[in-house]
Amino acid sequence: MKRAVLALSGGMDSTSLLIHLLSRGYEVRAISFNYNQKHHIELDRAEENILYLLQMGYRIPWMTVDPRQAMSGLGSALTTPGKSVPEGHYEQENMIETVVPNRNAIFSSIIYAHALSWVNEVKEPVEICLGIHSGDHQIYPDCRPEFRDALAEAFRIGNWGSEYVSYYTPYLAGNKTTILQDCLVNCERLGLDFDLVMKNTNTSYNPDFAGRASGKSGADIERIEAFLNIGRKDPVEYQQPWEEVVEHAKSVLK
Repeated sequence: MKRAVLALSGGMDSTSLLIHLLSRGYEVRAISFNYNQKHHIELDRAEENILYLLQMGYRIPWMTVDPRQAMSGLGSALTTPGKSVPEGHYEQENMIETVVPNRNAIFSSIIYAHALSWVNEVKEPVEICLGIHSGDHQIYPDCRPEFRDALAEAFRIGNWGSEYVSYYTPYLAGNKTTILQDCLVNCERLGLDFDLVMKNTNTSYNPDFAGRASGKSGADIERIEAFLNIGRKDPVEYQQPWEEVVEHAKSVLK
């Protein structure tokens, strides 16, 4: 039995990774984080997929951790009231405003502790699984492989039982297009509805009060591009009709 503790944001990357793990026979425990992110609708979407998977026979122990007080006042556009989330392409310099300082180190520390706890229960290996990919590397240094490896080494030095914990990041060399392709294959293998799984995700950094994606944040553009690349309509709800969302994305991607 392979075991994994998954950082489940409720976005398309970590959700696809959850399906990836299930298709490979993993026993999965999922952890989400409420850190005052403006796109907290992602937590509701994560719960919707957890419930859908339960209906389909896959029980995923899931918890939401609340580090809001510890992560307040960090200055990111994703968490600071009155600070606008930038629009455009992910490669633009202004997208650095969406960085939440040390976010992945904070999350990884909590996830690692839960992995170690599971190791102590079963006395067998547990993998930490993150949906980080190559599209994140330029803007988010804490999504780079050298950061993951350095963090893993620090955790190894500082913990008993760390020889049983390893990282599994299968999307590290891929992008959102390859992630969707992987999810399509794995949904078919498991008998899951790909469109429903993706509808139950959020990628937008600035959804409206109803949870509809803006189609304009860097994360939106990258997601739309991926759906166009696989020749499918994104089933998530946008504030504008899909045709208009696509035209805007194409104008940004030129």
